[in-house]
Amino acid sequence: MSNIDKRNKLNDEPFDYAISKESRVLLYWHNKHIKTLAGKQAQKFISQIEGLDAKAAQLVMAKATGNFKRGNEKDYKKGKA
Repeated sequence: MSNIDKRNKLNDEPFDYAISKESRVLLYWHNKHIKTLAGKQAQKFISQIEGLDAKAAQLVMAKATGNFKRGNEKDYKKGKA
């Protein structure tokens, strides 16, 4: 996994998720909602993430969000959103 996260961005655990009553998966990046998975995508995500350690779970969430950043975002600083 060291080749995938060369800059160790996932060590800060920027991604998080929540599962709704409707079995939808809400994905967050620095506490900002960025994507919702439903149906087969949500079920696949839940089965993939079960039992993973924190770093592997971060990687699954990063892959599930896809390429949502385009390079024009300001750098995230703690306490400033």
